[in-house]
Amino acid sequence: MDRPFEHPDFLWEDRPPNGTYDVVIVGAGGHGLATAHYLAARHGVTNVAVLERGWLAGGNMARNTTIIRSNYLWDESAAIYEHSLKLWEGLADELGYDILFSQRGVLNLAHSLPDVREGVRRVNANRLNGVDAEWLTPDDIKKLVPILNTSDTLRFPVLGGTFQPRGGIARHDHVAWGFARAAHERGVHLIQNCEVTGFRRAPDGAVTGVETSRGVIGAGRVALCAAGHTSVLAAMLGIRLPLQSHPLQALVSELLEQVLDTVVMSNAVHVYVSQAHKGELVMGAGVDAFNGYGQRGSFHVIEQQIAAAVELFPTFERAHVLRTWGGIVDITPDASPIIGPTPVENVFVNCGWGTGGFKATPGAGDVYADTIVNGRPHELAEPFGLERFTTGALIDEHGAAAVAH
Repeated sequence: MDRPFEHPDFLWEDRPPNGTYDVVIVGAGGHGLATAHYLAARHGVTNVAVLERGWLAGGNMARNTTIIRSNYLWDESAAIYEHSLKLWEGLADELGYDILFSQRGVLNLAHSLPDVREGVRRVNANRLNGVDAEWLTPDDIKKLVPILNTSDTLRFPVLGGTFQPRGGIARHDHVAWGFARAAHERGVHLIQNCEVTGFRRAPDGAVTGVETSRGVIGAGRVALCAAGHTSVLAAMLGIRLPLQSHPLQALVSELLEQVLDTVVMSNAVHVYVSQAHKGELVMGAGVDAFNGYGQRGSFHVIEQQIAAAVELFPTFERAHVLRTWGGIVDITPDASPIIGPTPVENVFVNCGWGTGGFKATPGAGDVYADTIVNGRPHELAEPFGLERFTTGALIDEHGAAAVAH
């Protein structure tokens, strides 16, 4: 936004549920709120409820490391993530709310010959898809990130890296609040402390509503959008989703002087770091190996993460960790999302984004809203349907999906 940002006195009203809605969205995270916004703003569908079992945006949306990029390998992935990045670039003005979007660039380091080959391949694939991408030498990287240790004596020496200048970060809570405010202004009901416990179905099996901790709510269409818990909801309908849920940990340091002006990621040593607007270092790690819904994770993952970060950034060795936390990522066999209709009539699903959920927020919301309204996959979502797991048309993004896979 070009104009100075003044935080509004009012964002949204927490509403009690009505008896029925045209669309019920289950999950008030970034994707659920973005879907509600685009249903109303692009399609004029305002009789919408967003149900959240806890508080609005209190799940992964409050627990991620806010990185935004679109430099994925395959055509299908690059298309949907680039669509999202283009929406990010105008999102503050669209929402009338400053999301602190900072296009400081995203650097992915290469530490081995296979890393280099994969990185160069991805840069070329990105360019063919119109995605900005550069290959940087160690000397280029040292100029871009002077505090990064590029010595050839490292356990994992820096041999180069991919760089997307348009990538960056945004303020996750502002993103959620901006979408919630915009959806509320168009008449969408945001309903917190409302857990979905079951579904109402017609004799032919079609879903006609949801059973919740606050009563039965009728629905013309139901859109599941609950990240790692989407598989739990789908199981209530007899749908077994190909998802695994894992804890994913991150940490934040005390406030520091500005020393890092870009996002740096390393798949090989499983760490990625950016410096937030206030000055704290935000670091993410790889997923814990076990499946579960615990939002803590294992100590050894954080220990290895910090050891890797200090080796790459020696100046970080005296920084103090302020807090750690975990989110629940939902991972598919091909590290790509699932978005589209389900075998149950009137039920749609948006899940499986792994660690890519935040960066996809506006794009996924836009595409999902179009899919729900028209009852068929949006063209960008079509490759990511459930049927690919039976046809074999997988979109393997384990390399470009970065440190969590």
